[in-house]
Amino acid sequence: MNTPALQAAEASTPDGSGVEFDRSADDLPVARVADLVFAMVSGRDGQHFLASAWRVSRPLSELKRDDFYLHHGAVADEAEFQARMFEQAEHSRELRALHRQTVRMNCSTPWGPSQGATVYTDGIVSHATAGHGGFRLSNERNVTIHPMLRCAGGWYEEDAAWAAVALAYPNLFTGYERKCADRTVRDSWPEAWEAIFGRPLAPGKSHERDRRAFEREHASDWIVISALRSDQHAGMTEVIATIGGARATDAQERRFLVPSDEYEVGRFGFVIDPAQHTAYDGPSSFINWQARVASP
Repeated sequence: MNTPALQAAEASTPDGSGVEFDRSADDLPVARVADLVFAMVSGRDGQHFLASAWRVSRPLSELKRDDFYLHHGAVADEAEFQARMFEQAEHSRELRALHRQTVRMNCSTPWGPSQGATVYTDGIVSHATAGHGGFRLSNERNVTIHPMLRCAGGWYEEDAAWAAVALAYPNLFTGYERKCADRTVRDSWPEAWEAIFGRPLAPGKSHERDRRAFEREHASDWIVISALRSDQHAGMTEVIATIGGARATDAQERRFLVPSDEYEVGRFGFVIDPAQHTAYDGPSSFINWQARVASP
């Protein structure tokens, strides 16, 4: 969580929003929030993603794509880009009001020696290490965490488990962080989210719940586990599929040819339709398949 995009201070702009907007030298939508600059960068297939850089003082109109080196996920269009910039500015203002203290602590964590710590309040400290990080809660603070999310020992890693801390102590986090925490718990621990908030999650509101539903629905279907463009059949993608997408070493594998313009993986995998996708047993573009066929 301790990235520059979550630690910026408030900017001063003429309209008081904390955000300055412009177009870059190569015509990208760009914005400045305090000592962070952001751009909406074009990706593949007409998609866009949010990129940023820290402490770039040049005018926004002089910046180019190469100035941005941090990525913050997909962004649909300029309207969403602007909305996220206003959210970033509000997040920055709330951070200042929280008065978190950055200190040095000589202690060990599950991810290595602490290289810096942020004190949220007594008994709640976020540690950064060389490769990872997370929260350490005192015993008194840890008992407040919902039992379905509580970590023994009070250590909560920064990728997902940290969200349990934000749900239990919302007054210590910004609105943006609370939103991220809510989404993280919904996606990773849907049963815990339902127990905490007392209502069911609808389809599409939890990644983990949707993944399970997909696996149940397609438990008997061939699901692709590997794919590449066919060298033998123009316009086709050669795929290797197993029943239910199993990746066990003893799982039965079968190859199919799928039109390349049709092959789109989706959230949980590509499901083979035997009526539309041809089973294939000819020369393979997969090196490991070639070696398997060649071996006695």
